[in-house]
Amino acid sequence: MLKARSEVSTPCGTIQSLETQEAAMAAARTRDPVFGMRRAWFVGIGGSGMRGLASIMKARGATCAGTDTEGKSVADSLAKEGIAVHSGDPAELPRGIDLVVHSAAVDHNHPHLLAAQDRGIEVLTYAEALGRAMEGRTGVSIAGTHGKSTTTALLAHALMSCGLDPSFIVGAHCPDIGGGARTGAAAIPRGDRSGQAGIMVAEACEFNRSFHSHRPTIALINNVEEDHLDCYASLDEIVQSFREFARRLPAAADGGQLLIGEQGAHRRAVASGLDCQVSTFGWSPGADYPVQMDTGSNEVVVTHRGAEILRFTTELWGEHNALNAAAAGIIALWLGAPRSPLEAALCAFKGVDRRMQHLGDRVLPLGRRVRIFDDYGHHPTEVEKTLRALKSAHSPKRLVCVFQPHQHSRTRFLLEQFAQSFSNADVVIVPHIYFVRDSEIERTRVSAGDLVDRLRSKGVCAMHLYPFEAIVEQLEVMCQDGDLVVVMGAGPVWTVGRDFLSRGSAAKE
Repeated sequence: MLKARSEVSTPCGTIQSLETQEAAMAAARTRDPVFGMRRAWFVGIGGSGMRGLASIMKARGATCAGTDTEGKSVADSLAKEGIAVHSGDPAELPRGIDLVVHSAAVDHNHPHLLAAQDRGIEVLTYAEALGRAMEGRTGVSIAGTHGKSTTTALLAHALMSCGLDPSFIVGAHCPDIGGGARTGAAAIPRGDRSGQAGIMVAEACEFNRSFHSHRPTIALINNVEEDHLDCYASLDEIVQSFREFARRLPAAADGGQLLIGEQGAHRRAVASGLDCQVSTFGWSPGADYPVQMDTGSNEVVVTHRGAEILRFTTELWGEHNALNAAAAGIIALWLGAPRSPLEAALCAFKGVDRRMQHLGDRVLPLGRRVRIFDDYGHHPTEVEKTLRALKSAHSPKRLVCVFQPHQHSRTRFLLEQFAQSFSNADVVIVPHIYFVRDSEIERTRVSAGDLVDRLRSKGVCAMHLYPFEAIVEQLEVMCQDGDLVVVMGAGPVWTVGRDFLSRGSAAKE
């Protein structure tokens, strides 16, 4: 029997006793030449994507540990998987590491990255490591300005329900799929692709061109709009970046397939001349996969070459979610999912946290009943579509939106679009802009007051309130019976809806 003689020490304890697990690790290496026997240190392991990647690498044979500031809940969650997490940055990069993975939020001058470079240790960004995870797998990358998390979760749920045992990483928590990450089979277990490399589904984010590190066999480009203008100079640059992403797909003869929106995705500029198979989907009858929706019943029908291939009723409201579900269904069919269980899975999917998520109802004094929703939307198009879907689905007396702008640069560049996106709201409350990634100079160029002024000039009842506690107090006073409150934004504004709900007793159905 092997005795433990060599360990990788960290300030939070021992990553693992490597020699005592030599046989198991050797077997993992045989199964997985990409991550087997790697000893990885994650800088910024607390993010949803990084946590998921660490879990997948661990399941595929790597020894994983890392550091983050997210707190005890993250450490406890990963500890259950055998991944040690140090809260805060230890003074030195632990010995015995042969791979460092860092999130996009980590500065390139972080001491652990510099130490890794000095020692000749391989350093990968999250996106680069995710690209590695697609090696030896049937990689499926879900791209687009909007809808990535919902579509990725939908596809993962559908593939699991159909017995195709996928691996996946979703950038949000989804109860229907058990969280946000999973390690599936190394080979597809059933269907038309049985025996082919196992499925690996992941979001492909265009920020900082990180999706160029993906290595997909199949990809979706849902839509393409102006965003992340802190790293792109123009919409033309964004379109070109999506084209470069699409070029990473293999030729059609090697299984490369792209599904792209017939409208709203700049498909001609993005997809013309590609070697992979290109198919379009959308509302247009001219799409390769036309989509129809009954907005009253939420029934969605997808056809191909004149024949119906999918019919299902989604629990997700809004035309944008109908397209998300249709795209997930089409790709699931490509991967060998049988129609009947696939349709059942698309019907049963209940959504992703913070995407039009119903937190609950609350009864205020004098019997004022208010519905409370939470949403991640932080782009003008997301705001407009979410508000329209909520108003159509629930017909509230008034729609009250608490919206926290995310990044000063995004707010400044898209100020006019934001000002036009709240037409379905009766009241808009705007806290301070969430400051992230921008420079201090950028911070001085725009304020929440600028957005409020533009909204008021368009006849929208808007106000700037801060701190969050003041917003909760304002909701207590102003909400009327039959109102719907939606809290929107990618920053910490999510606490507002939960605090407002927790202050009183829940409404009874």
